[in-house]
Amino acid sequence: MPEEKFPMTVEGKRLLDEELKQLMTVERPTIIKAIEVARGHGDLSENADYSAAKERQSFIEGRIQEINGKLARAQVIDPSLLSGDKIVFGATVVLEDEETGKDITYKIVGVDEANIKNGKIGITSPLARALISKKVGDEVVVNAPKGEIRYEVKQISFK
Repeated sequence: MPEEKFPMTVEGKRLLDEELKQLMTVERPTIIKAIEVARGHGDLSENADYSAAKERQSFIEGRIQEINGKLARAQVIDPSLLSGDKIVFGATVVLEDEETGKDITYKIVGVDEANIKNGKIGITSPLARALISKKVGDEVVVNAPKGEIRYEVKQISFK
């Protein structure tokens, strides 16, 4: 089975690269030093500092592996190079909530980049899946916990 690719924007890749650099150049050396200091405090079986430092080290190493894996399988997409009249990954979409009449703007991004407060929805979210391939003027129906939510696509841009 071929490895699954993870779509992400250029910005999403940059953020993962920055996090990886921070983990490898700051966090990892700091925790190694903390473990050495805690070891110097004697009996490791009753040493809370040592246990906490080892737990943090385990987390850091796991996150480094996770980020390296995601970057290795990343399919980086620059939304500014996209165009067209259909919604695709990387598109910024203005929707009108048909019940309230209010406009909402969302950008469809990679799963790790999703942040609903900043208007970024992950490609695997129900709303993003419902939006893919729609055009301006299309109605989008999303099944939410509180029932169906209907939107009209008002605008599609790539930035």
